Amino acid sequence: MDDITASAQIAFRVRELRDILDLTEDDVAAKLGVDVAQYRKYESNENHIPISLLNKLAEIFKVDFTVLLTGEAPRMAKYTLVRSGEGVNVERYKGYKFQSLAYNFKNRTMEPMLVYLEPNETEDKEPALVQHGGQEFNLCLEGTVKVVLGDKEFLLNPGDSLYFDPSIPHGQRAVGGPVRFVTIINN
Repeated sequence: MDDITASAQIAFRVRELRDILDLTEDDVAAKLGVDVAQYRKYESNENHIPISLLNKLAEIFKVDFTVLLTGEAPRMAKYTLVRSGEGVNVERYKGYKFQSLAYNFKNRTMEPMLVYLEPNETEDKEPALVQHGGQEFNLCLEGTVKVVLGDKEFLLNPGDSLYFDPSIPHGQRAVGGPVRFVTIINN
């Protein structure tokens, strides 16, 4: 399976876990709150599975988020050290990828990720909005990131941060060049 993309590997693991747990596509789609046609596109890797839905899938399947990302369970209980560039890389959409920074820590209550965004072809294109549970923290490291949060918009520059309720529809996009920021999602 090394020659297929990380996204395809994640879709394969989702389909495999659903089968192992004897859940139907309809069952999982209903639990996720998406229509079954959309869910099938996720499992077939026709559409990338949003991070928020990956977290929900991990809850539904009663596995750690890392199992969906890597196929392996986390092993560390006291600490996990991730050196620069050594997090688990996952490309989600064109121009957007993240690196999981605590993937090997068992029973974690938050997901810290390093996010890389490339600017859209047109600066006026708004980011896709998502919603999920928990709480979210974004810290801009490089570039300028536009965060849309409900009917508000924020421009974060290096050193700026935003902590918010992610049940509010939200999204991020690069402005004027590549962006690197840390996001921490508390489940």
